[in-house]
Amino acid sequence: MDPLQRLLAERACERLVVDFVHRLDLGEPASVAELFAEDGTWEWPEGGRLVKGRSALREYFGSRPFDRLSRRLMSNILVTPTAADTALATSYFSTYRVDGYEGGVVPAGPPVQVGHYQDAFRQVDGVWLLETRVLFLPFGGPTPRVGC
Repeated sequence: MDPLQRLLAERACERLVVDFVHRLDLGEPASVAELFAEDGTWEWPEGGRLVKGRSALREYFGSRPFDRLSRRLMSNILVTPTAADTALATSYFSTYRVDGYEGGVVPAGPPVQVGHYQDAFRQVDGVWLLETRVLFLPFGGPTPRVGC
């Protein structure tokens, strides 16, 4: 890959990583499915969860509780292009969230999750998409409810 092609691939994949959490926190969670290839997968090995295909991904991410407030922080995004149309990445995340949210400011607490993703990307018809996203969660706990 020439340096410009490499830079464009890295930036497109970084953008997907950030767009994913933006859609979950501030957009329509079900729309996360659009960031995946048609046969893309989201996996959480610890709980044996595997969601495959855009339709299943749309249903899975769209099923989040309506009263959930969340903010995810992404960092240390390291994208490594492996060919002109494929790349791998590792990125770290922290998730702050509560259920039972009805508006206003919620007292800050520690993150409920801290972990990392391992992603594989592929370019389909000139568009970079997630092929696989695997979640690793060394720090996690239950989602608290507001006022509890």
